[in-house]
Amino acid sequence: MKHRLIQSRARDTFGQIAPAFVQYSEEVLFGDVWRRGELPLRDRSLITIAALVSGGCADQLPYHLRLAQENGLTKSELTEALTHLAFYAGWPRAATAMQAAKEVWSAEEGLS
Repeated sequence: MKHRLIQSRARDTFGQIAPAFVQYSEEVLFGDVWRRGELPLRDRSLITIAALVSGGCADQLPYHLRLAQENGLTKSELTEALTHLAFYAGWPRAATAMQAAKEVWSAEEGLS
């Protein structure tokens, strides 16, 4: 069974300076780890967003919010997850994530 390729930005962002990083991102992270059968892509997206919010990694959120939607999470579910995370990861981190979500969804709707 052939899996849908998960496109990362690593090649465009780091390809000229860090080809090994790109290879690990594409082949190991998205080609292997994300494809393990024990968790569906939807769950992996939710876990990844929770980890990014908790770790304060806002730069990675727009990409993963879009990927989460491709993997079956709705905007409502993602908003609820971010709200829930406010109590565990901290209000400022959740607010930053909510702002990232707002920007991603506004761009999708042509409101940016």
